Amino acid sequence: MRLEDISLGIYEKALPKNISWRERLEYAKKLGFNFVEMSIDETDERLSRVEWNKEERKEVINAILDTGVRINSICFSGHRRYPLGSENPETRNKALELMKKVIDLALDLGVRNIQLAGYDVYYEESNEKTRELYIEAMKKVVKWAEKANMLLSIEIMDHPFMNSITKFLEISKEFSSPFLAVYPDIGNLSAWGNDIENEIKKGLDKIVAIHLKDTLRVTETFAGKFKEVEFGAGCVDFVNFFKLLKEVNYTAPLMIEMWTEKAENPLKEIEKAKEWIVENMKKGGYLC
Repeated sequence: MRLEDISLGIYEKALPKNISWRERLEYAKKLGFNFVEMSIDETDERLSRVEWNKEERKEVINAILDTGVRINSICFSGHRRYPLGSENPETRNKALELMKKVIDLALDLGVRNIQLAGYDVYYEESNEKTRELYIEAMKKVVKWAEKANMLLSIEIMDHPFMNSITKFLEISKEFSSPFLAVYPDIGNLSAWGNDIENEIKKGLDKIVAIHLKDTLRVTETFAGKFKEVEFGAGCVDFVNFFKLLKEVNYTAPLMIEMWTEKAENPLKEIEKAKEWIVENMKKGGYLC
């Protein structure tokens, strides 16, 4: 494949922070990306996006149409603060309320995929009860997604609850829905010491997108590092990973995940990372 034949995106948090969505999409276009992944995280600032009025939504829609750069997916990590598996019923209700609003926003913006963090709770202690509550809540969420014709995808995380595609496939049996898929993060998969080839092949028909980032491996004496590891400095074997993607004829989106929005020159950092990724795609034979 050629670079222009693949769907390559960039994470919103890689781009400069205090800019409009039009500027964000224009920067992505100049850098050679065809989509941006929006972040709705646990901060008040980004959670407030679910309350955008019609005019605010129209501004984003017009920017998408004018630039030709899509918002392909929403990374909804607001469930860190309001987890679906919380033992506090008020917190669970807030998590469900936010989920409904995120689905409505995605529908309005033409977003196809809402990526959910793969954990029952984050700041609370995970146990059998939180797992049960998570499954109970997710059953409601999946039904809302089905009604909206909206794809939900679970990210393989920096958290033991969902740190492999194998674990996703096991828990997905609880929902039996074509609208629930998996969104592997190659960095997270690698950091937990998973057999990458086995995991990708096992879940291939459920993979709808992949995060590209580097990480440092979890060991008996080290908790791992899952964010802000420079490409090439971590444990991910990118060349063999791209060989694998070529072997399985993977054509779904790939998204470079970075947190350089507050860097001195975010665009330069993105450009450098993209060049490194493309070089490794070529070494792996994924790109010609």
